Amino acid sequence: MKFVIAVFATIVMGSGADAFSAGVRKSARVASVSVKDKIAGELDLPCEDECALESFPNMPPSVHPGVVTGQALIDLLEDAKSRGYAIPAVNCVSSSGINACLEAARKNDAPIIIQFSSGGSQFYGGKGLDNKNYAAAIAGAVSGAFHVRTMAEQYGVPVILHTDHCAKKLLPWVDGLLAASERYYEKHGEPLFSSHMIDLSEEPIEENIEICKDYLKRFSKIGMLLEMELGITGGEEDGVNNEDVATEDLYSKPEEIYQVYEELTPISDMFTIAAAFGNVHGVYSPGNVKLEPKILTRAQAYIAEKLGDKAPVDKKPVKFVFHGGSGSDVNDIQEAIGYGVIKMNIDTDTQWSYWEGIKNFEEKWHDYLQGQIGNPEGPEKPNKKYYDPREALRAAEVNTVKRLNQCFADLRCVNILGLGIAKEAENVLGPRRGGLPV
Repeated sequence: MKFVIAVFATIVMGSGADAFSAGVRKSARVASVSVKDKIAGELDLPCEDECALESFPNMPPSVHPGVVTGQALIDLLEDAKSRGYAIPAVNCVSSSGINACLEAARKNDAPIIIQFSSGGSQFYGGKGLDNKNYAAAIAGAVSGAFHVRTMAEQYGVPVILHTDHCAKKLLPWVDGLLAASERYYEKHGEPLFSSHMIDLSEEPIEENIEICKDYLKRFSKIGMLLEMELGITGGEEDGVNNEDVATEDLYSKPEEIYQVYEELTPISDMFTIAAAFGNVHGVYSPGNVKLEPKILTRAQAYIAEKLGDKAPVDKKPVKFVFHGGSGSDVNDIQEAIGYGVIKMNIDTDTQWSYWEGIKNFEEKWHDYLQGQIGNPEGPEKPNKKYYDPREALRAAEVNTVKRLNQCFADLRCVNILGLGIAKEAENVLGPRRGGLPV
C-alpha cells in the first residue's frame, strides 16, 4: 500500500512543466503501447488477455487498452467519424459507476468516454471535504482519473478520460486539473486526462473563442484535446440552468462554427465542437424538443466550401459533440452521427438506470431490508446478506450496464474493436459466503 501511495504522490506532485516547447507531443503514440508502459506495469499489476494487447484488431495501431491521449485519441475519433459511430460519454460520480461503464464497453467490444463534471468531481472527493478554491473538485477528479487509468487497462478497452461542462466561473477547477496533467506529462510523456471541456457558450462568441484559444495552446503542448461549446444547450444539468434560454440560442449558425474552426485550427487539430442544434439537458417528453441535426451537415458543407482544396475527402472537417443526448429519438441520434458527431453525452438516463437498479432490488427484498434481524423466514433470521451495500450497488451496476447496452446500439458503437464476445469473469474467490447471487 505504501508503494502505491508513493507512486501516486510522485505522479501527481512531480516537477513542473516549464520546459514544454510549443507543439511538442510526446503523447502522439503512433506506435502501440506495451505492458511495461501501462499503469499495470508501473504498479506491477496483472495484465493478461485484452489488458496485455498493444493494439486492437479493428482499430488504428496507436489505439490501445487504457486511457488514450494525443495522436491515439485523434486516431480514435477519426475512426469513429469515418466508420459512422459515436462514442458514449457517461458522467460518473463514483468508482461503482465507472466500473459499470467499463463493463459495458467490454461487453459491446467498444471504446467509451468517462467524464466528470465539477459537481461530480466534488462528490467523488467527498462532500465532507472543503471545496474552497475547488480543492475537493480537483482532488476528486484526479482520484477518479487514477481509478479510470488503473481499471480501463484491466477491462481491456480504450477510454477517453474527459471532464464535462466548465463555465467561466469554474475555470480554476480545470486549471487545477491541467496542472496535474502537466506534472503527469513530465513523468509519463502524456497528460493525466485525455481532454477537457471549456463551456463558455453563455459568453460573447469572441470571448469564448479567445479563451478557448489560450487553453488550446496549453493543451496542445501535452497532447490534450479541447472540447468547446458553441450555442446553448437548453434544460438544466449539474447546476447549469438554461431552461429559460431564447429559442434561437439553441441553434448554432454555420458562420459561427466556421469562425471557431478557422481560429482554432492554426493552433492544433485537437479540438471538437459541441454545436447547438436544439439539444436539451435533462428529462423531457417526446415532441417537447425539436432537434435539427441538419444544422450540422449545413455547417460541414459551409466549412468544406470555405476550405476548398484543403477540405478533407469526406467533406466533414469538424468533429461534433452531441450534448443533451438522454431521451433523444434514435433517428435524430443516428442522423447526427452521419453528419460528423463522434461523441454523445449521457447522464440523465444512466442516473435513472443506477437508481432503478437499487429501487428494484429494494422491491424484491423489501421484507428482508427492514431490520438487521427478522424476515419472512423467521424472527431470528439475520438480514446481513441483503443490506450489505455490495448487493444493492451491484444491482445498480447491472441495470446501468443494461441501459448502456442500448446506448452503444443506438450510437452504432458495437463490435468496434474486434475483440469478440467477452468471456465470463472468473471470480476465483468464489461466491461470497452467505451472499446473494448478484
